[in-house]
Amino acid sequence: MPELHLVSTPDAPGAIGPYSQAVVTDGWIFASGQIPLDPDTGEMVRGSVAGQTTRVMQNLAAVLEAAGGSLSTVVKTTVFLSDMSLFGEMNETYERHFEGHRPARATVAVAGLPKGVDVEIEVVARVAG
Repeated sequence: MPELHLVSTPDAPGAIGPYSQAVVTDGWIFASGQIPLDPDTGEMVRGSVAGQTTRVMQNLAAVLEAAGGSLSTVVKTTVFLSDMSLFGEMNETYERHFEGHRPARATVAVAGLPKGVDVEIEVVARVAG
C-alpha cells in the first residue's frame, strides 16, 4: 500500500473536522475543498463571488505549495456553487488564477455549502518535479 502524507499548513484554513487539508500519495495531491476563509483573521470573505473565489484560490495555492505542488500542477478541479447564476463571475476569477493552465473541471450547483458561502473548490494535482 502506498504511503500517505497528510498535509497541514498555517497558510490556509485548518481542517475543522476529521480530514486533512490535503493528502499526498504516489506523486498525487488530493486537496480538500477550500472555502473563502481567511487563515490570518479566521473571518469568512463575504460579498462578491469574485472575492470569495480569490480567497479560495489563495487557500488552494497555499495547500498545494505545502504539498509540493502548485496551481500549475493541478490536473482536475471540482467547483461547488450555491447557484449556477454565479458561474460567470467565478469562472473569470478562476481563470486568472490558473494563468492559462486549463485543468479538467466539473462545476455543480449544490443546495448549500459550509458557513453559507457561495463557492468551494477541491483539486487533484501532481507533485511538482
